[in-house]
Amino acid sequence: MIRAYHLSTGADGQSHVIRGTIVEHQAVDVESIHFEETPAHSSLDWHVAPTTQYVITLAGVLEFVTEGGEIFTVEPGDVLIALDTTGGGHKWRLTNDQPWKRAYVIFKKDVKINFRADDTQ
Repeated sequence: MIRAYHLSTGADGQSHVIRGTIVEHQAVDVESIHFEETPAHSSLDWHVAPTTQYVITLAGVLEFVTEGGEIFTVEPGDVLIALDTTGGGHKWRLTNDQPWKRAYVIFKKDVKINFRADDTQ
């Protein structure tokens, strides 16, 4: 199972995270993909996602924090489903000595996300 974090804006205008997994063998309509690398020990203060997207971590370990205080850690192989394009947003920081290597997969408009929340939510 591929671990995933569904990050979206709630009715309160704040970003919230739900832990779960990607549903395998279900295609998702996407618009584009691009790759980025950020140096080790980097961070990014409060922001929202620029668009709806998968952020697939290839290297690096990050701690994410929502403005409401929710904290989660993303590791290589994890998928962040970034849907919080409005509201309070989130911030992140690299917690190990590796650069953050990642792929951004931009969704087409009104796509159905293949995500299953953990039963322990």
